[in-house]
Amino acid sequence: MKWKKAFSFLLSSSLAIGLMAGCSSTSTSKEEDKDSGSGSNVIKIATQSPLSGGSANIGEAIKLGAQLKLEEEKAKFEKLGYKLQLQPYDDQGDPKKGVSNANLIGADKEVYGVVGHFNSGVAIPSSEVYEKYKIPMVSPANTAVEVTERGLKTVNRICGRDDFQGPAGAEYAITKLGAKKIFIIQDKTAYGSGLADAFKKAAEDQGATIVGYEGITIGEKDFNGVINQVLSKKPDLLYFGGLYAEGGLIIKQAREKGIDVPIMGGDGMDSSGLVDIAGEAVKNTFITSVAGDSSKTETAQQFVKTYESKFKKKPESFSIYGYDSMGALLAGIEKSIADNGGKIPEKEKVAEAVRSISDYKGALTEVSFNDKGDNEHAKIYLYKFDKVSYPAVFEGEVSRK
Repeated sequence: MKWKKAFSFLLSSSLAIGLMAGCSSTSTSKEEDKDSGSGSNVIKIATQSPLSGGSANIGEAIKLGAQLKLEEEKAKFEKLGYKLQLQPYDDQGDPKKGVSNANLIGADKEVYGVVGHFNSGVAIPSSEVYEKYKIPMVSPANTAVEVTERGLKTVNRICGRDDFQGPAGAEYAITKLGAKKIFIIQDKTAYGSGLADAFKKAAEDQGATIVGYEGITIGEKDFNGVINQVLSKKPDLLYFGGLYAEGGLIIKQAREKGIDVPIMGGDGMDSSGLVDIAGEAVKNTFITSVAGDSSKTETAQQFVKTYESKFKKKPESFSIYGYDSMGALLAGIEKSIADNGGKIPEKEKVAEAVRSISDYKGALTEVSFNDKGDNEHAKIYLYKFDKVSYPAVFEGEVSRK
């Protein structure tokens, strides 16, 4: 790997890893109805993300980013004869709720795509339902390897995977932070354990010793038991695979116990909520993220201005990824309409058009889906919290190429 500080990391072998609007909608033949999906001129796009609970901060950001892009595209689709509508769902970060919502989405003939989820553990079972109904999903944030390794034709993501992010974090921890003895904590979810396992393997491959590997439960507040284990092992780096709600508490309680070594985690901690929870203790915390810096390009800077003006708040890291996920999804839908003579085709054809997206230029990301639905242009970014503020300071990025 080659970091870019613009050091740019080349990954080592371990990383190689509807009808037309108007009266025509009521006068089509059965054959035309078959060719044109639901026969409606309404195209609904659902979002699924946690709008309540411990991850609501990021879930709301994903929804608002997606909403902004959909609203910007409405006029274009009206010229094509279609009305775009947003259909937001709160998956609560709960797999059962995500699946329940997915069944509602599948039963709605006017829903032609989903932007979501945030939690990989919710995305994996929910996407099985989308596959059943042939509804394409574009994820802004799901990093678990399993998301795109099941051969599903409808599942896509614009972000990197844990088998890319974990090793990138390990490389930085060892070569830049000098970590030799590492204690790992993970939250026992598909995301947290998957990321921690990928980090662990890469760290061991590079000569580090894992002095502890423990799991915690989402929703817990007191982590003194596991932190006492960390103290007894005296690591020179603490790694957490999980989300910001628990991560912030672990950081705070670890510092209160006198653990002053660098603490590292993944994109699940890339949130202003981490700073709100950890406070002063957040200093000397490092995160890898699949989300880039929205101040780095002119289009991203314009997104930030528009987002702040519309929603009266600053965007989170995944706000722009919700925006770019919606953009890629709508580009695929638009292509499917053009390929079908101006009519919205069956959802299977829409899903094929979304999967075929290549070199889509978003506000921050470039998107080309491979045959699994992974984005060939995805990168991993490294940030450091050196003061009590969000976002953290950009340290470098990792590219596959």
